[in-house]
Amino acid sequence: MSFFPLRLDGRRALISGSTQGIGFAAAQALAVLGVSCTLLARNEDSLKAAVAQLETGSGQVHSYLVADFSNAEAVRTVAEQFFANQQVDILINNTGGPAGGPVTEAKTEAFEAAFSQHLICNHILTTAAMAGMKERGWGRVINVISTSVKIPLKGLGVSNTIRGAVASWAKTMANELGQFGITVNNVLPGATSTARLDSIINNKAGKTGASTGEVSEEMLAEIPAKRFGKPEEIAAMIAFLASEAAGYVNGTSIPVDGGRTGSI
Repeated sequence: MSFFPLRLDGRRALISGSTQGIGFAAAQALAVLGVSCTLLARNEDSLKAAVAQLETGSGQVHSYLVADFSNAEAVRTVAEQFFANQQVDILINNTGGPAGGPVTEAKTEAFEAAFSQHLICNHILTTAAMAGMKERGWGRVINVISTSVKIPLKGLGVSNTIRGAVASWAKTMANELGQFGITVNNVLPGATSTARLDSIINNKAGKTGASTGEVSEEMLAEIPAKRFGKPEEIAAMIAFLASEAAGYVNGTSIPVDGGRTGSI
């Protein structure tokens, strides 16, 4: 093994939520490292456009799958069909977060929907992928969650709850799969310039009467870096965790947030 082995030529990845934002940036980063990527999302036109933009200079062959994470059984069906014919070395579990709002105002249906969309769909994909990873003695499962698993975020009651459940599930998976050469880690993005962040800002502005600029400035004041993250910066951590260089990193939750999270 070379001192800092980042190339992933010949590896295959399945990346969910991968037509925009952090998911698409992760696909781009992995493709640059030589990975053949299968993108999973609900909009076929967006998937086709995203696949067409991925690097193919090292012989990568990219593809896509259509499934909506709001329907766990549809995800299960697509996963069963996919893994019946091929395997992956890298699995990126990523999907958009639940709507914002105080936990005291949340409906039970919102928790159930978010639990299914995040934890259940992650579990479906991971258990489908791990058989092939075990056979090869090598695998990477990387979950894109949130810094709220370290410190709950104001106004994101359902998200805080469900993200914490996903983090505990991932740690348990890491404990059980580590012996097979499979690592399971979580990347915790801070405020990152994506459609999700725009939605959070607009929602808060609408509820408080502040302008979106004022809401943004308030958020930036809490970030030591004094800026929002870029999707490609989150993707860089994902790519590292997918590489050989991170082979002894397992069961971790790593914030990529410009220093905002207040815990050590």
